[in-house]
Amino acid sequence: MESKSRKISKPGKMGQVRKVGKVRKFGQKRKLGNTSLQLSELGLGCAAMAGNHRPVAEADIRGAISAGLEAGIEFVDTAPFYGFGRSEHFVGDAIRSMDDIVLSTKAGRLLKPGPAPKPVADEWPGSFNFNPVYDYTYDGVMRSYEDSLQRMGLSKIDILLLHDIGEMQHGPELNKKLFADAMSGGYKALDELRNAGDINAIGLGVNEREVCLQAMEHGHWDTFLLAGRYTLHEQQPIHDLLPACEKAGTGIILGGPFNSGILAGGDTWNYAKAPPEVMQKVQKITAVCDAYKVPLAAAALQYPLGSPLVASVIPGPRSAAEMKQVIEWFNTPISPSLWSDLQNEGLLDLEAPVPD
Repeated sequence: MESKSRKISKPGKMGQVRKVGKVRKFGQKRKLGNTSLQLSELGLGCAAMAGNHRPVAEADIRGAISAGLEAGIEFVDTAPFYGFGRSEHFVGDAIRSMDDIVLSTKAGRLLKPGPAPKPVADEWPGSFNFNPVYDYTYDGVMRSYEDSLQRMGLSKIDILLLHDIGEMQHGPELNKKLFADAMSGGYKALDELRNAGDINAIGLGVNEREVCLQAMEHGHWDTFLLAGRYTLHEQQPIHDLLPACEKAGTGIILGGPFNSGILAGGDTWNYAKAPPEVMQKVQKITAVCDAYKVPLAAAALQYPLGSPLVASVIPGPRSAAEMKQVIEWFNTPISPSLWSDLQNEGLLDLEAPVPD
């Protein structure tokens, strides 16, 4: 198998200078932990476009990916689970002829022929006709890796992540077994691929910070893709996970910067209807943003990059129009006073690192 890394090119078209009290370049790249990988600060998450909870047309999927790549995004994240192969299929089509894209995908589920159970299939309307089955064993992770290469038509994956481990995902009892599989056989497979040079970095792709802390006791991880847990709404990781990652040289990729919609004008949080206390806090954050004439989504998208441990923020657009809106939010000038006002009003942790 070809083990040559993709060429890492200079920042793309997104890089531009804007002035907010001082000059700062947006769209530049950041080093991922202690690896040699450089990720564009704005990445492209390819879950929602695969039909997560609502149908997405093929033309919109291709449009979202193309709009991001043409704007200069050079980090793309996908997974077998997203649309049961649908996301990887279209990502492969888009980047196959490119040599300047850093690609991450995931392992932990195998796609078996035949329809998924109705509750699972209903979450992914328009998905491919496969049934995702959890498998974090050595053989399962190796098979998943090889299947991903085949689905995408590629000879190289840069980052491979164990997907969706944790008690919130599986419940306490089932997670004990699956976590044990992942930390023994699954980790062994990832470590072998990393040592052989077939992949450049390994990690977890999860929605729970607790499982990242637990995993750090079982091996050396290059990165955690943490979705929804380090946002403008919640900053608990600054007190435990981020210090642990800094000590270990583990980089963070930040997924779900909008907390599944609540920080972009929606009413969902953690993939469900937001409870009143979350809605109330977000309304107060919105009021501060409004006073600065800054869209809430722009502040949410830029906030995580205040931490130097965060290499990339990856929202999940569903169309070219949504991708262009994300880029506009990403390039919105924000006064440093906005962050200090949020902290002074108790809406942002006083110890939270904020953008310059």
